[in-house]
Amino acid sequence: MVSAPIPQQRPEADSKARLRLWIRLLRASRMIEGVARERLKRQFDATLPRFDVMAALFRNPGGMLMSEISRFLMVSNGNVTGIVDRLVADGFVARSQRNGDRRTSFISLTRKGRAAFAEMAAAHERWIDELLGGISVRDAEQLSAKLKSFRSEWEGGA
Repeated sequence: MVSAPIPQQRPEADSKARLRLWIRLLRASRMIEGVARERLKRQFDATLPRFDVMAALFRNPGGMLMSEISRFLMVSNGNVTGIVDRLVADGFVARSQRNGDRRTSFISLTRKGRAAFAEMAAAHERWIDELLGGISVRDAEQLSAKLKSFRSEWEGGA
């Protein structure tokens, strides 16, 4: 009598452990994001999306196209446009056309925007350090590496 190999099935305990991990990651992320949102509003009268746009521009001192900002933040151009409009009105961001093409807007932080973001970023780093202070540097590095490898596998190496 010839028997076929028994297919390996993932034990239910494995899938439950991964489900619990996802729930814990989600809860931690939402808690940290909520604190960051509240503190940005209270201390800087800023929103998290505004902070995110300024962070993208800070990392790209030469500026970015609106479409690049949208892609980087994984949001629609419409979402970014409203945020950029307010940042321009507040003097934190400058908007120009790329090579005179009125269809493409090139965005960069102004000197005032760079200074304001640097202050917000320093406070943000302190908040995150406080919130994650119970995690050792070694554990933080290991968790970060694990999540990065997961992202690379999940996003196809991106």
